[in-house]
Amino acid sequence: MSSPIAPIEERRLFGIGLVLAAYFLFVCLDGSAKWLGLVGIPALQVMFVRYAVHLGLAAAINLPSKGLSLLRTNSPGLELLRAGALVGSTLCNFTAVRYLPLTVTGAITFTVPLIVTALSVFILRETVGWRRWTAIAVGLFGVLIIVRPGTEVFHPATLLSLGGAVSYACYAMLTRRLAGVDSAGTQQFYGAALPTIVLAPFAIATWIWPTNALDWTVLALIGVIGFSGHQFITVAHRFAPASALAPFAYVQILFFTSISWLVFNQPPDIWLFIGAPIVMGSGLYIWLRERALARPASPITEER
Repeated sequence: MSSPIAPIEERRLFGIGLVLAAYFLFVCLDGSAKWLGLVGIPALQVMFVRYAVHLGLAAAINLPSKGLSLLRTNSPGLELLRAGALVGSTLCNFTAVRYLPLTVTGAITFTVPLIVTALSVFILRETVGWRRWTAIAVGLFGVLIIVRPGTEVFHPATLLSLGGAVSYACYAMLTRRLAGVDSAGTQQFYGAALPTIVLAPFAIATWIWPTNALDWTVLALIGVIGFSGHQFITVAHRFAPASALAPFAYVQILFFTSISWLVFNQPPDIWLFIGAPIVMGSGLYIWLRERALARPASPITEER
């Protein structure tokens, strides 16, 4: 017998609190990856530990109630593509944070809603009108202000960070495609199982043991942090609708700035304060526009 599904409850403040905790954990995840990179732990090893622990926790929580049905997927191809996109995103991001301040990689992460909107035309066959295309262009202009290509401050790792944002956008699109096809537990299992299996031989070949208790603690907790963040996000949507939670993603810039400044002594520069609001504003406009389009159509049709 399957375990009962917890009902949806209207507790928006609690849901918002959970999603803010999740975003703080995700920022801590990036900060942990940066810390481990700076002390010489290979990125592939960090990724392997992150997903292996995630896989162990997902199996421990879901297998007792779901049994082998957890492994049953109605779309193995999409599950593999989704897991591959997540691996690409993590690899690009964990490598980029070794060379770039968290404030820069965090600001680039805010392009994901813009990229999702653009890719939805090709992957989901959705219609995107001139207003949202304009918002995408404005948001990308904001990114250019932050990274300033062609200047001495530009670092090639910026391209990795942008690649990570594109990979994560693909992951988000594939997650949307799998909604109603596979359970959230099955998606979490495959999302962690594929990276663990693929990364294991590379991680073992380049394995470096931490040299002190702090580094051991950060490495041991990185998988717990990632899993907990995803769990908080999932539970938050049980207490508040996605439309109420989405805008709070931009609070992450405060978390990124705090950790970057306090832990790594990398304060934001003036260009971040100019470019990041442009990127965030573009994402918020697209969110508001999509909310408006989701309402019942009026007698006068609007251009999408």
